[in-house]
Amino acid sequence: MGHQDAHDTDGTNAGSAPADPADQALDWFARLRNGEPDVATQAAFEAWLTEDPRHAAEFRSLETLWNSKPFVDAVKTLPVDRGVLVKPKARRWPLPAAALAASVLLSVSIWQYPALTIAVEADYLTATGSQTTVPLPDGSTMMLNTDTAVALDFAAGRRHIRLLRGEAFFDVVHDPAHPFTVSGHYGEVEVLGTAFSVKTGDDEDEVVLERGRVEVLCLCDNRDRAELAPGQAVSITASAVSPVHAADPSTMLAWREGRIIFEDAPLGTVLQELRRYHRGPIMVVDERVNRLMVTGNYRLDNVEGALRTLADAAGVGFYRLPGGLIILR
Repeated sequence: MGHQDAHDTDGTNAGSAPADPADQALDWFARLRNGEPDVATQAAFEAWLTEDPRHAAEFRSLETLWNSKPFVDAVKTLPVDRGVLVKPKARRWPLPAAALAASVLLSVSIWQYPALTIAVEADYLTATGSQTTVPLPDGSTMMLNTDTAVALDFAAGRRHIRLLRGEAFFDVVHDPAHPFTVSGHYGEVEVLGTAFSVKTGDDEDEVVLERGRVEVLCLCDNRDRAELAPGQAVSITASAVSPVHAADPSTMLAWREGRIIFEDAPLGTVLQELRRYHRGPIMVVDERVNRLMVTGNYRLDNVEGALRTLADAAGVGFYRLPGGLIILR
């Protein structure tokens, strides 16, 4: 499939109508897999199937999804409530399909996430989907994006911040005698007075400069470094600093206004960013979905609405399960 436009709807069609065949199919899917249906339930289900050709199509899509290899791999041999899950069966589960899927994927995220350690170290934290602005002791300001944690050191004239997780924007008061430094997982930024952002990731840190000048240092053995001018960005990995490249702060830092903006971006990249703002897992079953190119401008306070609109624009199936689990296929 080619390029898809999915411009800002501000979530006006984010709600799900009760008569939506996909939602009805999901309800029936969970009910039928929660036990052997009685005669009345089976009759009602068969009547629903014949009401509209879309009903049978949506239900078949869910059965295909539930037995697909990516979904089977996701739940295979993962611990849930001290037990062990085994390969999914085609017909019946000890839990409703929706509850099981949400439980499994939430367990994965909890198991992989060192939240307790970060909570102990952090001076300020934000929850998923939240943002906050913090005045710093030197008069500078710091804005924390979603799911972010920082530790401060302003003792004895120092101005140093450790970004333990997430993304933060800094508007720094000029003080030549006391450089302002921010360290991430792989790099450190030093400034005298400027405005910039730092975002940490599993494999790299990213620095975007809006105003002033900063020096970026790799915390690796070769001490690789780069200097940024306004409208430039750089990434730092465990071994090097990337070449400096142009960046549009109004787009890359749109989160400060509660928005996400992207143009001709792979849907998989957009979903990875939206996952930072959504409290439940977002799962893609068909890899082709990740490769679709999309353009859009969305509010971050309605991620589910953005996902529904993106799915509709890209011709992708959208399923929402209890626990906040969203599936695209």
